[in-house]
Amino acid sequence: MAAAPGRRSSTFTRLLRHGFTDPSAAERLLQSAELEPVRADPVFLEALGATADPDLALLGLVRLVEAQDGRTAQRELLDTLIAAKPLRDRLLGVLGASEALGDHLARHPRDWQALVTYEAQDLHPGVEEFERGLAEATDPVSLRVAYRRCLLSIAARDVCGTTDVAQTAAELADLATATLRAALAIARAAAPDDAAAARLAVVAMGKTGGHELNYVSDVDVIFVCEPAEGADEAKAVQAATRLASHLMRICSETTVEGSIWPVDANLRPEGRNGPLVRTLASHLAYYQRWAKTWEFQALLKARPVAGDIPLGEEYVATLAPLVWHAAERENFVPDVQKMRRRVVENIPAAEIERELKLGPGGLRDVEFAVQLLQLVHGRADASLRSGTTLDALKALASGGYVGRADAEQLDHAYRFLRSMEHRIQLYRLRRTHLVPEEEADLRRIGRSLGLRTDPVTTLNREWKRHASVVRRLHEKLFYRPLLDAVAQLAPGEARLSPDAARERLVALGYADPAAALRHLEALASGVTRKAAIQRTLLPVLLGWFADSADPDAGLLNFRKVSDALGKTPWYLRLLRDEGAAAENLARVLSAGRLAPDLLMRAPEAVALLGDGDGGGLAPRSRAHLEQEILAAVRRADGGEQAVTTARGVRRRELFRTAATDIVASYGTEETPAVADQGALVDLVGGAVSDLTAATLAGTLRAVVRDKWGDTLPIRFAVIGMGRFGGHELGYGSDADVLFVHEPRDGVGEQEAVQAANTVVSEMRRLLQVPSADPPLLIDADLRPEGKSGPLARSLKSYEAYYRRWSLVWESQALLRAEPVAGDEDLGRRFTELIDPLRYPAEGLGEDAVREIRRLKARMESERMPRGADRTLHTKLGRGGLSDVEWTVQLLQLRHGWAEPGLRTTRTRAALAAACAAELISAEDAAILDEAWVLATRVRNAVMLVRGRAGDTFPSDGRELAAVGRYLGYGPGPAEEEQAPHTGDMLDDYRRTTRRARAVVETLFYGA
Repeated sequence: MAAAPGRRSSTFTRLLRHGFTDPSAAERLLQSAELEPVRADPVFLEALGATADPDLALLGLVRLVEAQDGRTAQRELLDTLIAAKPLRDRLLGVLGASEALGDHLARHPRDWQALVTYEAQDLHPGVEEFERGLAEATDPVSLRVAYRRCLLSIAARDVCGTTDVAQTAAELADLATATLRAALAIARAAAPDDAAAARLAVVAMGKTGGHELNYVSDVDVIFVCEPAEGADEAKAVQAATRLASHLMRICSETTVEGSIWPVDANLRPEGRNGPLVRTLASHLAYYQRWAKTWEFQALLKARPVAGDIPLGEEYVATLAPLVWHAAERENFVPDVQKMRRRVVENIPAAEIERELKLGPGGLRDVEFAVQLLQLVHGRADASLRSGTTLDALKALASGGYVGRADAEQLDHAYRFLRSMEHRIQLYRLRRTHLVPEEEADLRRIGRSLGLRTDPVTTLNREWKRHASVVRRLHEKLFYRPLLDAVAQLAPGEARLSPDAARERLVALGYADPAAALRHLEALASGVTRKAAIQRTLLPVLLGWFADSADPDAGLLNFRKVSDALGKTPWYLRLLRDEGAAAENLARVLSAGRLAPDLLMRAPEAVALLGDGDGGGLAPRSRAHLEQEILAAVRRADGGEQAVTTARGVRRRELFRTAATDIVASYGTEETPAVADQGALVDLVGGAVSDLTAATLAGTLRAVVRDKWGDTLPIRFAVIGMGRFGGHELGYGSDADVLFVHEPRDGVGEQEAVQAANTVVSEMRRLLQVPSADPPLLIDADLRPEGKSGPLARSLKSYEAYYRRWSLVWESQALLRAEPVAGDEDLGRRFTELIDPLRYPAEGLGEDAVREIRRLKARMESERMPRGADRTLHTKLGRGGLSDVEWTVQLLQLRHGWAEPGLRTTRTRAALAAACAAELISAEDAAILDEAWVLATRVRNAVMLVRGRAGDTFPSDGRELAAVGRYLGYGPGPAEEEQAPHTGDMLDDYRRTTRRARAVVETLFYGA
């Protein structure tokens, strides 16, 4: 009886209750004649409601019934469906989870009978059972049909929960093995002469070799052959290549029944560029001489599966010693970590959040971590040599190489993520690792995993939770057992042996593992709350240290800071509760000497590394710094105490700037490294210059207050010169200045000169008094008459000198002059005095231009240090700072009078203005800017790494690697001239500066 208009039928309501999303369409399907025998059966509707997608299952069943050959066949299917619960659950379960297998059943309507059997061997079939299922296949088409029939039974056991995800993956690998054997048999039957000429072994790699295959995946293989007895080797290799190629086509080509899966042989030596088939001796020669780290990692999963099995076993046995000694290769761990990063970097940005396999916290994180530990410890412990991820993880936990709780959490997370991957692929039997965005798809996946209450929300929550577990634990896997090796463990808990702990530390880049273990013991042993927090922090910190060029220094510095701050209540709480603080500290402590040295002088500056929004690391403005320093000067008892306070602020702010620079250059797990190198140079130059100016302002106020009270008998100004005036100071730069004064009304010239000299000498003395804070050196050598002239001059004296005696080099030096401290009006009038000198009307005459070129050429020949490499000297070398700055300054001297944009003390701003005024092409300007920025970054890096200024790259291997890491070249320790990333860095520097020098030759020398 039909429902009244406007009212829903009881069937509609029942369908909604059973999980149908389109009850109207489902009701129409249930009314079809084909389902008449079962539509009223309550068991039938209940079974549909138990599937992942009841609508899809019902539609698939109707298609299957319609496809049966006559009423008798239809009745047989429906009677069995109602009478046999195992078939009902399996068939409807598959139809509700896989549209593709529903299509297969509609094309091959008798294949449902493969799901009827419910016997012991049917529950967990192996290779032999699958081989029997494929035995009748004699061509690619029949092989596909038989393969899908076997796949149907695997999927049925999977969706019904008869097998867990690991057993399903193993069955899929066994079915792949049987399929490769069947395909090889077809290929051999088609070419019996080739089959007789060669012994061909098919070695499975990847997930097939690891016995953990997906529903849809490339099947990775390597082919190895030997000539049959009496056969020529070259001809045997050709014959084996034809067989292997035919096998690949049989599996991969699309037919009327689709394809099975691609057979991928790109893991072979030389990849797609190498021969498809090699002899065992050829394989061995390649792996001994040429193989890269990732190729040994791939061999962890090598397993002979088809063809000549004894030959395949010989291949695995022959290469095994090389695999298990791969961890002894130089840069082994950084190579593997770099590979993982490269995988992530190649994921399109729009997909990374949905990437189940390769994204952060994805399946590959677990697999990489497990394989890395296998390669490190499998040398000495054969129990770890499993190709299956979960089996290897279990063995690592049993041996104490991984914490049991960590292993258990990772096991659960990996199983959940693999189950999601299986369900995503099963739907349409397509190779994908992306979590779909459509709600209907998410609902089907969630229900298929048993999440029946709000499946979409629950699925997303569980997925993110498990991904978070993986992201949190996969790095800790390496490091937590190192702490257990030196800490007190519960009775019966396995731990790393001292040898294994040292072995792991060496593999992770620690040069002195014994010292590292002592530091860990000092930090993490004991039962105090402090030790417990350290045991939580250190596994992650050790990973961040290992990401640097000097992990040993990072750990040592962390111990020193912890010793100094261990009793303060906020220190460990800051590191534990603010993730950014711990990572920032690890980066800073392992990036070189300068930042840790600054921090050790006042460890409480660690607090600057907190503040999750990054505000703690943002450099302070000059106004803010001056306000703080001047307030401290007012409170101080005497000049020395005032300047000591000012120098303390300077040290703290230098640390803040260095930390900002390091963190921005390295990047963090949440934020990539800053790509704009010029922005970092400007940030450091501006911050250090502002800090220097504020320090000088405070020191000047302290001297005046100490000697004269509130009023100095003269007006006094400090003029910044060189990189200081240009806002381009580096960490190790002196402060180039001029001192200018003017007597106040009623003050005689002699008194004024004496007061000015007293101020200058006292400022220089106080800023260099030995203390825990770095000195600030004042350099006044750019003053008129250089070292022979007075340190301070009156404004009138400057005017007289510049009018009568000024040389062209002094006009050039004045391009960078800018008032930085003292009397603002006096500073402004000094600027007005020198503007006609540095921006001469109508520009420089030709004689002056020739003089500047002569001076530059003389400087290049005379001032370059003996033995220095001209191609790598950042200041005086080819295409370095001097080349770029003199070129820009010549443009300013010639055109500054006409182009207001050129009237700036900043090199990059002047270069941009010259480009805007079309005095230099955009291409040439970009070349000069890139070289100047790079040379400045190198100088900053050298100071950060070595703790002292330098104009050339370090010769020490570790220091050179640390400079490379700061500049964005790969992480990891390196020995001199042996690290590929440091070689790339030096090549890139030479290439960049060579191009800049070519521009300088044209623009500056007129060549």
